Amino acid sequence: MLTVVAEDLLADRVGSGDPRVLALHGWSRSGGDFARVLAGTDALAIHLPGFGTTPPPPAPWGSVEYADHLAAALSGTGPYVVVGHSFGGRVAVRLAAAHPGLVTSLVLTGVPLVRATPPPKPALLLRVVKRLHAAHLVPASIVDRARRNAGSADYRAAEGVMRGVLVRVVGEDYRADLARVTQPVHMVWGADDDAAPLAGARLAAELLADVRLDVVPGAGHLIEGELERVLTVAVAETLGDHA
Repeated sequence: MLTVVAEDLLADRVGSGDPRVLALHGWSRSGGDFARVLAGTDALAIHLPGFGTTPPPPAPWGSVEYADHLAAALSGTGPYVVVGHSFGGRVAVRLAAAHPGLVTSLVLTGVPLVRATPPPKPALLLRVVKRLHAAHLVPASIVDRARRNAGSADYRAAEGVMRGVLVRVVGEDYRADLARVTQPVHMVWGADDDAAPLAGARLAAELLADVRLDVVPGAGHLIEGELERVLTVAVAETLGDHA
């Protein structure tokens, strides 16, 4: 059931009791991704601003602004077991670090938090075009076209303010906030996740005070198959810990 969390924030409501779980989805996804994971619980599967049925933010937010906006909308409620996938996990970590009173535990899957390898260099054509633009030899429109061609599928699909959000978030660093998180964290990771590689998850786990990492063989990035099953068990176990 779709419910209004705040004037500009919508969620799928699961169960009939006071929500105990808060689910935050990945980029270009929606709260509907968690339908089977949250079955039998009392939960809110948020449609983050710019996704699902929630309108975009007024400016290119980073994950800090997303977390602060969510905290304001949820003021006076909770606390919650917060489940975060990919982009939603970035927001979940910020929320736990900056608004600990709202978060009892984190369950994270497929979240790009710490790079295990250096970021890739921009494509050669883009680097050349940017230098030509800096020398006033080509217009900005040529740079924009080269950036679109060199960008990821998510970058090419994003429009307007959401493209700015993506650029901001991709460049963020979470190590300081991971070190500030005191709540228990259960990480469920696909061994073959190519969007948030397992090596980075292991590095992130080293920064957390109270962490468990479950690796799902053969699983990738999306919440499906065996990864979905293990994530569902992780959420149920975490709720049981706080019963």
